[in-house]
Amino acid sequence: MPELQLDGLVGPTHNYAGLSLGNLAATSNAGAVSAPRTAALQGLAKMRLVRALGVPQGLLLPHDRPNLGLLRAMGFAGPDRELLRAAHGEDPALVAAAWSASAMWTANAATVSPAADTADRRTHLTVANLATMAHRAQEWPGTLAQLRLAFADTRHFAVHAPVPASFGDEGAANHMRLASSAGARGVELFVHGVNPGGRFPARQHVRASAAVARRHGVADALLVPQADAAIEAGAFHNDVVAVANGPVLFAHEQAFADRTALVEALTRQVPGFCLVEAPAGEVSLDDAVSSYLFNAALLSVEGGMALILPGEAKASPRVWRWLQRVVQDPANPIATLHVLDLRESMRNGGGPACLRLRVQLSAEALAAVDPRFLLDEARLDALERLVERWWPETIAPDDLGNPDLMDQCRAARRALLACLGIAPAELGEA
Repeated sequence: MPELQLDGLVGPTHNYAGLSLGNLAATSNAGAVSAPRTAALQGLAKMRLVRALGVPQGLLLPHDRPNLGLLRAMGFAGPDRELLRAAHGEDPALVAAAWSASAMWTANAATVSPAADTADRRTHLTVANLATMAHRAQEWPGTLAQLRLAFADTRHFAVHAPVPASFGDEGAANHMRLASSAGARGVELFVHGVNPGGRFPARQHVRASAAVARRHGVADALLVPQADAAIEAGAFHNDVVAVANGPVLFAHEQAFADRTALVEALTRQVPGFCLVEAPAGEVSLDDAVSSYLFNAALLSVEGGMALILPGEAKASPRVWRWLQRVVQDPANPIATLHVLDLRESMRNGGGPACLRLRVQLSAEALAAVDPRFLLDEARLDALERLVERWWPETIAPDDLGNPDLMDQCRAARRALLACLGIAPAELGEA
């Protein structure tokens, strides 16, 4: 059963506004000068590596930004250029939210249950409402339009609108799946947070997780509480401290509120279950969060599993020393490490796992995906040329009030849609 990786192409408005409370990398880099062109090229290099490893690779598109609809809904009016100047002069933080390129982290786009797990034997996708953070809560309509276009064949796919915003849902960043083999029915882990009285909000509500599991008709679903200590350490999503692939759970010892109960359940329910766990005494939560060790992309490849890591993981002596022991251990299938420079995304709090949505499909279902969202080498080459030509080289905080930059970013996205053969009307845009 192939696993399609849908990466978010980093948008031309990528900037460091520090909007995400609890995301320590994002808040610590607030106000820095970003490099959208470099960021997009780093993301495309990751996509190219995944294809080279033999894994199907696709993309989701940056949203139309800045979102002047948000500013108009907040009471600003007038022609676009004047509106932007006025809004930036009065409320620059709101304008920064309207510019946000955070849809690039497609692990938050939706939760996906493969056909092997669902009652009707279709692949189900529920778009995340991302209700906890204002800059992300505006994403779901654009994401829903893309997913309904990419997965339009209702014989194979069911794409659902978000659960009510009263219950925060952050998508696949808080969802994992374990299965004994490709094509086997899996156990799906829906990880939610609590963290009462903590510094940082728990973004995933247990009712949202339960609702998605019910919608998808998942027979084997576990509702798993995240450890409060992990949230307080900066693991704003579960995928900062844990990732799963096949029968393997790759996690930090302190990722879950009741680690023992979870391991016992997975041992019972997943044939061949394998836990690859970093002991807190060797790799602290702070090490895990700062290096994004567990925000790696864990992939099934020929000869075992491969782990795609950010350069920050190799730069941490304790983390890299532990990883060397992992790949040398014959008891687990993680055989190779691939280190990438994703610094632009990392500085905003998103590593390799944040940048991709995993969609496990049969060969027949993969053939039913809209091909405009799929990548080959020629399309990757074309996208690199397009980014080099159209994406801004840098964006500083004061640039977000510049109408000329807005026009440049809009033109860049129009060029992208034209390159892929997607008409704005197909995404519900004028």
